[in-house]
Amino acid sequence: MTLMNLLVDFARTGCIGPLRCGMPLTEAEDLLGPGRPHPAIRLKGPDIDGYPYAWDGLELAVTQRAVSGIWINLWPGSTAKLPSLVLPESESFEATVLREELVTALDAAGCEHFVNDTLTFGRQSSIRTRPADVCAVFSLPGRDNRVSHRDRHYLSVMHKRAA
Repeated sequence: MTLMNLLVDFARTGCIGPLRCGMPLTEAEDLLGPGRPHPAIRLKGPDIDGYPYAWDGLELAVTQRAVSGIWINLWPGSTAKLPSLVLPESESFEATVLREELVTALDAAGCEHFVNDTLTFGRQSSIRTRPADVCAVFSLPGRDNRVSHRDRHYLSVMHKRAA
């Protein structure tokens, strides 16, 4: 599986393999191993809601000890990591995805998408997919991003929140 396959599957289904919004955090940790809890969770305890647990570039937001959001964070121009459950046979991968490349892949897969006006402004743009309601946010590269095209939008994050 490639990163693009993973992103398209996530956009179409709202799930990443067996990971889905609504599943118990304990089930996610059984699949992924223990996550790195957000500092607020370490400070206030596991019953605090809305803060993520992280596995490298994957984050799961947790509300009432259930997964309430899934995020894939990418850093254009760098190498990133995702757990092997999420991206099998790839310990690290090139994290640079142009907006046009993702949109073309979504179109080829028959995944409907539209501009997300709420998160399209300034130096960023966003799309949402149907029916999975996954949001992809793109931005122009920052000065520290090592990319070829400084004037094009790159994928920064793809996420889904529970309904």
